[in-house]
Amino acid sequence: MALVLFNNMTEKDKGNAVEHLICESTPRQDFFLLVILSVLMATFGLLINSVSIIIGSMLIAPILYPILGLSLGVVIADGKLITRSFYTLLKSVAFGIAGSAIITIFFSSNFQMNPEILARTQPSLIYGTVAMIAGLAASFALIKPQLSATLPGTAISVALIPPLAVTGIGVARFDWGMITNSFILFLINAIGIIFASMVVFSLMHLYVKRDVASKTIKKENLAIEKEQKDAEKEAKKDN
Repeated sequence: MALVLFNNMTEKDKGNAVEHLICESTPRQDFFLLVILSVLMATFGLLINSVSIIIGSMLIAPILYPILGLSLGVVIADGKLITRSFYTLLKSVAFGIAGSAIITIFFSSNFQMNPEILARTQPSLIYGTVAMIAGLAASFALIKPQLSATLPGTAISVALIPPLAVTGIGVARFDWGMITNSFILFLINAIGIIFASMVVFSLMHLYVKRDVASKTIKKENLAIEKEQKDAEKEAKKDN
């Protein structure tokens, strides 16, 4: 059964999956905008103790893709993809924490610790196990086009955005314990996803698609450069 699960893909499907993952994790401005908006939304949900708002924030967050991109880069031994994914993830984390801290400063005059915030300051091995399961599901669904609809549910289960939002809340309140514990939880989740997705990508033999990854990265980089030049031209016209 295991052999059938991981070896029933065509080479075209594998190539499409690699290309899709790289495209979705491209560090465009709209990517970072969605990250910031998702963290801001999560911060408001945490401050008012609203589960529904927190879930909504996780649905719009694209931060899962650079984490999977990092896993793929390791599996196919592509230094450019590893560097690109790590840069995107690092920048997303910085933007997210900063945005959360700013929101907290302006909207938490009557701050009270609540169960939703407290839950993100108690990292444990259980969270790591959940993250690995979610990583298996996310990477498997990404490779299988017919299962891609399950990715939003996976994003909710692994909960990458709320710990970042709590870290930002901790920064705003100068609470070192909150900052440390919530960021450790984020790292546990990220590492769990990376480990699990590396296993799936290896079993699916995606390392044979290194050339596809390289071509897609070049194409996306050229697209970003074109967007920047077009934006500069429009700015000059406006001036």
